[in-house]
Amino acid sequence: MKKWRYRLHPILTKYFALPSDVVLELPRITLIGQLHLYIENHQGLIVYSDSELKLRTHDGFVQITGHAFIIKMMLPEEILLEGNIKEVKFIQR
Repeated sequence: MKKWRYRLHPILTKYFALPSDVVLELPRITLIGQLHLYIENHQGLIVYSDSELKLRTHDGFVQITGHAFIIKMMLPEEILLEGNIKEVKFIQR
């Protein structure tokens, strides 16, 4: 199924003007300095503590480490994290 999606990716993005992150079900991550992290298109919260946040994505996980984390906003597919962000890591399944 992944191969099918990657083959159709250029067609869908060019002719239907769909963004790559939507077509490939990728998370969109916006990092503002080391203080704010906004993630769209995740599939659920796995771990949350003062120093770690781990989210499920279509192809694996996104792990954020640091300290003094506070979740400012959380919607079904979006999250806004505040704190001192040290590392953002992608973990494949």
